[in-house]
Amino acid sequence: MDFDVLLFLSLAPFIIFLFLLLWKRLSLFWVSLITLLLFVILSVMIWKTYPVYIVGSLVKGFLVALDIFFIIFGAIFFLEILKSLDIIRNICFRLESLSKDHRIQVIFLAWLFENFLEGTAGFGTPSTVVAPLLVGIGLTPITAVIISLLGNSASVVFGAAGTPIRVGYSELATQALPLWAAVYNLIGFIVPVFMLWMVTAKENNRRQQFREGLPFAIWTGIAFSASSVLMVFLGQEFPSILGSVMAIFLVLITTKLKIFVPKTVEDPHPFSNPEKLLPLGRVILPYGLLILLLILGKIFLGSSSIAVPLIIKHSISLFNPGFFFILVGLFIAIVFHNGTNILSRSCKTAIRGSTEPFLVIAFMSGVAQLMIYSGRNMSGFSSMLEIIALGFKNGLLPLWAPIIGAFGSFITGSATVSNLMFGNILAMVAGDVGLNISKILALALVGAAAGNMIALADMMAAEAVVGLKNMEVKVLKGVIVPCLIYVLIVGLAGLLTV
Repeated sequence: MDFDVLLFLSLAPFIIFLFLLLWKRLSLFWVSLITLLLFVILSVMIWKTYPVYIVGSLVKGFLVALDIFFIIFGAIFFLEILKSLDIIRNICFRLESLSKDHRIQVIFLAWLFENFLEGTAGFGTPSTVVAPLLVGIGLTPITAVIISLLGNSASVVFGAAGTPIRVGYSELATQALPLWAAVYNLIGFIVPVFMLWMVTAKENNRRQQFREGLPFAIWTGIAFSASSVLMVFLGQEFPSILGSVMAIFLVLITTKLKIFVPKTVEDPHPFSNPEKLLPLGRVILPYGLLILLLILGKIFLGSSSIAVPLIIKHSISLFNPGFFFILVGLFIAIVFHNGTNILSRSCKTAIRGSTEPFLVIAFMSGVAQLMIYSGRNMSGFSSMLEIIALGFKNGLLPLWAPIIGAFGSFITGSATVSNLMFGNILAMVAGDVGLNISKILALALVGAAAGNMIALADMMAAEAVVGLKNMEVKVLKGVIVPCLIYVLIVGLAGLLTV
């Protein structure tokens, strides 16, 4: 069969996916199920994939989704308990001590705090933690989800302690790769600008608010992006963690000194005081304990896993942020119990909120696995994944690499998994066309980080924790343009430097 035909068949289900989601406006549940069925049909009828690999792909997709299910369940459970104890409202009230300006509050939470969370935990944790806080300071749930997804991007290049490079690229990672990734990712400084544009969208004096907040947005973007470049020399484990810590420190100083902050304070969502003002220690204890456990868990359990005996290799990581959400939630509920049955109620809410996201992620994870293992077949065709990547085998590879990385994050919800999917293929293609392999892989990594904005798994998780359902089209419309701008600028930088 002709290569162009195979390339079209490999991409056709995704074209149908976008058509059904954006044009027909079907729910993501049905769209993802239909997409999975189309890939199963292609695997059976065209690629003639061995049945054992089709079944193995579906089982592995289920196990990948199960891992994410615990994160979503744990996050909702944790947040429901904090809401019941009035801790969320107290956090938002205390945030006003930094600034009453909602532009500063939003960027501080969704950019600086999310970057720190990504460096310490990853796994979609930042947006699930921050989205409810953004709702707490007055944003609508849909805006909160969009902005929280925007924030979970630039820091994903180095993720939780360097995982996207250390695990995603493994032996492909050279000493030069982290530095090139950090340099290309300097474009990430524009993310807070996207946030500012979004948070001022519905204000009457939008342009004035945007102009006044622009210096602060650019400054916070540069503070993290530049700090991550400096920290990369310590190792790939440090840019997201120490880079965000340095950025938070710098921004706190300049904010207190009134440098780069807007001249007029805009507070369109005046925050009402909580019914009961809690002691500061009780307010910060849940998040302080959570962050501590996430760091310790990453250190002691981050490389530990349990192998699952399947034809397709799979291992279950012993480090799952969801378990720490649950542990801290249980501890807080027991220590600060207010007489209501919050554990039972929070558990029921978490189950309701995490079931549909789990199914959607299982379907799309199955799609990713079918694409990878479709090469194990009786037809003699290359895998769908290889065919897609080989379709970009030309001198424009530096432009295509970040697009491919973003596509990988979109369907898998993880820059690490995107790197695992495309790393070897991109390295092979780069070698064939005579381009620097480390630079091409760095471009794909930055693209995968930007693609986290549109990652279906993160989108479903963020929607679930703020109580939204079937709002994927609106969320996607809010994040797709910033993602494309980010990815295309990185690709153009690649064309000029590779």
